[in-house]
Amino acid sequence: MKKSFVAVVVIAMALMIGGCAKVPQVELDAANSAILKASVAEANVYMEAEYTAILDSMKIIEAEVEMNKGKLFKNFDDVKVKLANIEATSMQLVVSTVAKKEAIVAEVNQILADLKTLTDETTVLAEQAPKGKEGKAAIEAIKGELTAVGSSAAEIPGMLEQGKLMPAKAKAQAAYNKAVSLNEELTTVVEKYNSKKK
Repeated sequence: MKKSFVAVVVIAMALMIGGCAKVPQVELDAANSAILKASVAEANVYMEAEYTAILDSMKIIEAEVEMNKGKLFKNFDDVKVKLANIEATSMQLVVSTVAKKEAIVAEVNQILADLKTLTDETTVLAEQAPKGKEGKAAIEAIKGELTAVGSSAAEIPGMLEQGKLMPAKAKAQAAYNKAVSLNEELTTVVEKYNSKKK
């Protein structure tokens, strides 16, 4: 009789303890807040794979919470650990995203500096180019394209200020590639002209 009574008390206590386990709302809110911060930092743009992995993990945890709600003996200890990990990973992703954006800005500025040097060299080269009838027309065309490259490059700092980093990088790289092409074209023209003079 005593044994059965003790068993009933133990089961009742277990039910009370298990049934009283609450959904870890504080931890859920903290994890979601950290994910939001990562989104505001534009991790979804600059660290897309990592950001998507966090969202996928969060969906799994939320499903686990829902499944746990229906259990007689609720236990959210494992979920709390996972949520803490999501929060920490999301905050680290904010730091990584900021660093990546800074690296892109530095890369674009370096491309612009290289572009300036290249266009200056190409402009000097244009002055050394043949001034004959055919040569003059080709040189003027190249100078016109160099001006267009310069105009395109002039828009890039404004794009960086507006946070359009990837389009700015693409535009800077395209301008630089065009300048390289013009420089090579002009170098060929000048070399042919000089070889004919000899």
